[in-house]
Amino acid sequence: MKILITGGSGMVGRNLIEKSREFSYEVLTPTRAEMDLLSPLSIHNFLQRNLPDCIVHCAGLVGGIAANIANPIEFLSTNAYIGLNLISECTKIGIKRFLNLASSCMYPRNAPNPLREEMILQGELEPTNEGYALAKILATRMCEYITRTQNDYLYKTAIPCNLYGKYDKFEPTRAHLIPAVIAKIHKAKEQNLPQVEIWGDGSARREFMYAEDLADFVFYALENFEKMPQNLNVGLGYDYTIDEYYQTIAKIIGYEGRFYHDTQKPSGMQQKLIDNTRLKAFGWNPKISLENGIQETYKYFLAQRKE
Repeated sequence: MKILITGGSGMVGRNLIEKSREFSYEVLTPTRAEMDLLSPLSIHNFLQRNLPDCIVHCAGLVGGIAANIANPIEFLSTNAYIGLNLISECTKIGIKRFLNLASSCMYPRNAPNPLREEMILQGELEPTNEGYALAKILATRMCEYITRTQNDYLYKTAIPCNLYGKYDKFEPTRAHLIPAVIAKIHKAKEQNLPQVEIWGDGSARREFMYAEDLADFVFYALENFEKMPQNLNVGLGYDYTIDEYYQTIAKIIGYEGRFYHDTQKPSGMQQKLIDNTRLKAFGWNPKISLENGIQETYKYFLAQRKE
């Protein structure tokens, strides 16, 4: 089987490429120059030349809370065009299988936790990443419509919880929580800073899965695509407070200073825990603990700094 992975230079894409070496698939990972996802013509031409059997779509403009707040137009428009262009051209070419990677930020901000797949569009979104969430909802709904109306087409969506791991971004303005905190606490240790700031009161809860686990799930899903639910949460099914993430990362890095809270800064949603009932029934579970995942991510961070 020939699989095309979009976003091959990003964290998820690079983990998928590494994982693919355990299988006999032919894997295509076009660069932007080879297939520009903002250009329907570029997408059409590449697909027509290569005719993949399946698409794994993980490309997108991503970033943490600060980046989403600063660039809502870009996060909405870029991700919406990327998703709809790709899905539309795949149906025109006749590609029958499409695995869309969405995000748990699609869930309403006030939905009761754990978040079940049927809760999508059942309430208002979290304002700090609304643009990104709307784009992901568009692609998810498009996949639902195609599967429902087009014979033999299976266009399905995996909804991962927050991710971290090797190939993550550690720049403060672009990073998600775990890589941002790794960079912040490493700097504090290097500079012997007595304290580190935490945005909000530290009580908000987040579920983070190691990206290598998501790659493992993707290939499990491809092997069992017919029985995969239309929309499927992929995560741990349990979470930690922001304070606990800071404490775990500090322990692994060896930082012994204290933390203080800036309650004037946004915390985002109070909790965003997915329901993994369908995931367990599908037969897959994550394998990597938080401590092991952070240790491996910190090793990658240190290796990157030496290059």
